[in-house]
Amino acid sequence: MSLEMQVSAPGVKGFMTSYLEALALVERLHRLLLDVIKDEFERVGVLEINAVQALLLFNIGDHEVTAGELKSRGYYQGSNVSYNLKKMVEMGYMHHQRCEIDRRSVRVRLTPQGREIRDIVSELFSRHAEGLQSRGVLGQEGIEDITGALRRVERYWTDQIRYIY
Repeated sequence: MSLEMQVSAPGVKGFMTSYLEALALVERLHRLLLDVIKDEFERVGVLEINAVQALLLFNIGDHEVTAGELKSRGYYQGSNVSYNLKKMVEMGYMHHQRCEIDRRSVRVRLTPQGREIRDIVSELFSRHAEGLQSRGVLGQEGIEDITGALRRVERYWTDQIRYIY
């Protein structure tokens, strides 16, 4: 059966339309999240770090990680994470140290300055979580439904990468 026939089959066209809408929404939400973080940093007067870097610091948290670990967790693309880690080391937001076993690998962790940035993002997200609940935008069950659905899509896409090619 051709793709045109599949898409025109009853119910499939509606699903495809909704799927494409969901994909566009995920993209818009990610860009909007970066804008929200950027605005927060402008509000508090932190201008030397961008939203992607702030989110990276938030995701590293109290861990000591390599660029490869961040990439394998699915947070970042390889060149993007390497560039941003290097910039944040230069700006004093991160410490870096070569691994004793594999000298090619560098482990990074946040400096006190990096932890301050992480805390700003964490406080922003806490305010958002509280606001979503208190204004009735989203409750516990709703957020669990969204998270569960997104995890299932993530697993499906991961399986496509691993097993199709």
